[in-house]
Amino acid sequence: MNSPPQAQLESATREVLAGLVERVTFHNAENGFCVLRIKARGHRELITVIGHAAVIAAGEWVTASGEWVNDRTHGQQFKSRFMRTSAPTSIEGIEKYLGSGMIRGIGPVYGKKMVKAFGEKVFDVIEAEPDRLREVTGIGPMRAKRITGAWAEQKIVREIMVFLHSHGVGTARAVRIFKTYGADAVQVMTENPYRLARDIRGIGFKTADAIAMRLGIEKTAMIRVRAGISYALTEAMDEGHCGLPAEELRPLAVELLEVPEELIQTALDLELAERTVIADTVGEAACIFLAGLYRAEQVIAERILRLAVGKLPWPHIDPEKALRWIEQKTGLSLAESQVAAIRLALFSKVLVITGGPGVGKTTIVNSILRILAAKGVSLLLCAPTGRAAKRMTEATGFEAKTIHRLLEVDPKGGGFKRNIDNLLDCDLLVVDETSMVDVPLMQALMRAVPDHAALLIVGDIDQLPSVGPGQVLADVIASGAVPVVRLTEVFRQAALNPAGERKVERFGWTFAPGDKIMQIENDYDKDVYNGDIGYIDDVDPDGGELTASFDGRTVTYGFGELDTLVPAYAATIHKSQGSEYPAVVIPVLTQYYAMLQRNLLYTGVTRGKRLVVLVGQKKAVAIAVRNIAGRRRWSKLNEWLAATRREAK
Repeated sequence: MNSPPQAQLESATREVLAGLVERVTFHNAENGFCVLRIKARGHRELITVIGHAAVIAAGEWVTASGEWVNDRTHGQQFKSRFMRTSAPTSIEGIEKYLGSGMIRGIGPVYGKKMVKAFGEKVFDVIEAEPDRLREVTGIGPMRAKRITGAWAEQKIVREIMVFLHSHGVGTARAVRIFKTYGADAVQVMTENPYRLARDIRGIGFKTADAIAMRLGIEKTAMIRVRAGISYALTEAMDEGHCGLPAEELRPLAVELLEVPEELIQTALDLELAERTVIADTVGEAACIFLAGLYRAEQVIAERILRLAVGKLPWPHIDPEKALRWIEQKTGLSLAESQVAAIRLALFSKVLVITGGPGVGKTTIVNSILRILAAKGVSLLLCAPTGRAAKRMTEATGFEAKTIHRLLEVDPKGGGFKRNIDNLLDCDLLVVDETSMVDVPLMQALMRAVPDHAALLIVGDIDQLPSVGPGQVLADVIASGAVPVVRLTEVFRQAALNPAGERKVERFGWTFAPGDKIMQIENDYDKDVYNGDIGYIDDVDPDGGELTASFDGRTVTYGFGELDTLVPAYAATIHKSQGSEYPAVVIPVLTQYYAMLQRNLLYTGVTRGKRLVVLVGQKKAVAIAVRNIAGRRRWSKLNEWLAATRREAK
């Protein structure tokens, strides 16, 4: 069998270990994480090896590349970066392997019988002379068929893993690739390794590109340049854009791919012809969009305008009586601006309420909800993050959910169970902290809202736009397509947890019980989402698992999945959106000139309830306050809404 490149196996800091698997202490079939006990060459005692393997069984021969670590609880372990398995060749290994249950139809009893009958040639018999298996007492045609089928599967897995290793793919990623493509993994990678970036979480264009280089694919190959067009637009998406002007996209792609501009143009023409990307204008600028985002903005506009033209889902409400009733119930004396907002909400199918902290958005929303609830109107409340939903629940007394939980994530398909074929059940949907909602999530939400329902969009337009692509709240307001209430009157005035013995170091971070952590990408299977804050309950080195609590819910992570968590004693301002804290400390320094933007500083300052401390220079604060523009986001939602509104007139 081919070996992984020696440069990877034998670096200055890595060691190669080879031996027989005596026992599989733990193996997670989903992510491949395993804990093995190995009888290694040159070692008297059994050695604990931790790493990843798609499949693994006692009796197999393992070659692992990695380093020694000293675990306080479990002592010395070998942490494998690359792990290659091969079928056992010794009688002892063969018997262990056959008795492990890895091959369906064979257990310890039949394993012993087969070794006695065929000795070291047992695998040759299974592969080349399967009819001879019936020489073993108790193995009939059905069991023989199961044995040969299972062995063929094992062989395919082994060959795929060897192929992936030989092209520089680490074992954890190799397991992901195998789980995604199965027996087609080698064919997919050979024909177009750039599919990995599109299909597999955690593998981006750069990783796929490195694999492609090892496979001998030239920098100028058209499959690479075409994939690079989407890569350049994805990079722009990470900056919040739904598309880019063609005159910006071409030089960006040239820089990222290091190929001539003529090739970029040829690739772009091919991608446009296949409608992987779409050409359109934003204002006067000719832009290129990823097809999915282009359609998503169209869908949001279509759904909002369709909702806006329908009739109200509740009977006529006398605003004067309703306002007197709510003031009596709450004991509040509503300001003129708040009265006007509540009055408008009672007669609007779609309404936006925007304003900064302390301007009474919560009071208005609470009043609207109580009036409508008293009339038997069915209400649903949601926000983009768990923290924002929790604050909304506490402020209104009505249950609010994250948008993901409201839409009921479908772990198998990766989408949502609530959609155009399975609509939400409500007469009014309230979306809070809408400035944080990006285009893909807003599209999913709008597709699930029934036509008869009313929509109340709440948010602070001066806050940072969403981390993801688009600027939904700003575009909806700017379009003039739906009524907007703008509130201006104000009505109100980390030391790290020391790691103990039960800890794990992964992906550059140390995780230990008690640590405050943040999820940094959506995980539909676990029902945790980007920006969710939790606390580590326990780290189990034996089981290779970490358990954490998110809003009272226990979530389990395999050690190989910890790239989705980061410590959260400090957080970016983007991540803090939707939350408030008793005290906030923000460094504001001229060294980080690119970050000195008014909306960034504004969002940070408005997170503090009682105390805000700016650490840095007055000059830096002044620069931020003067920098109104920030960076323009290229999106078309504003135009879709405005154009459709004009057509409707």
